[in-house]
Amino acid sequence: QVHLVDSGGGLVQAGGSLRLSCTHSGNIFGFYVIGWYRLAPGKERERVGALTSGGGTDYTEAVKGRFTISRDNARNTVYLQMNSLKPEDTARYFCNVVTSNGTYWGQGTQVTVSS
Repeated sequence: QVHLVDSGGGLVQAGGSLRLSCTHSGNIFGFYVIGWYRLAPGKERERVGALTSGGGTDYTEAVKGRFTISRDNARNTVYLQMNSLKPEDTARYFCNVVTSNGTYWGQGTQVTVSS
């Protein structure tokens, strides 16, 4: 069984940075994709970015050039580095892992960007 724990959210001023972490327990070897999603009040869930098993990344247009996904295998952790944050980035952010055994979600971490 895979368990994901999201952390690193908080309150930051516009232009600031945060680094979110998604630490997993259980085996995700052979995962298909690891994604970061966000959900803001009144909006649909949006995939912010993803890391494929081949090491490629892709990002939604709104965060390109500002957000970066990386992975530290030794720490069983996937990161979302968020720079130049904007008020419209305010949302709850969730980690998602898709494997051959199922799809798993973290509990989310709140990011609030003040103007």
